[in-house]
Amino acid sequence: MPWSIRRADPSHPVVTNDSAESADFVRIVRADQSGEVVQLWGQVLPSEDIELCLCAADLDEVIVTLAWFRPVDGLEYVWRFVV
Repeated sequence: MPWSIRRADPSHPVVTNDSAESADFVRIVRADQSGEVVQLWGQVLPSEDIELCLCAADLDEVIVTLAWFRPVDGLEYVWRFVV
């Protein structure tokens, strides 16, 4: 798994690409009782950090899904996490 999450502030987790390769067409889907919110991040480079704002989310209910493509094989990958 190329991602790591720092949760020092649960409403602002920091997502890091720990892989040696970039992740392409990265998008985030935040889902909770209020519905889904999609953020398009584009390409995330190796070692790049991106802070995710979950201020409007119910932290007890929210599920975050990362979807991305690997340049090596062109396949789409999906990973989910909770705070």
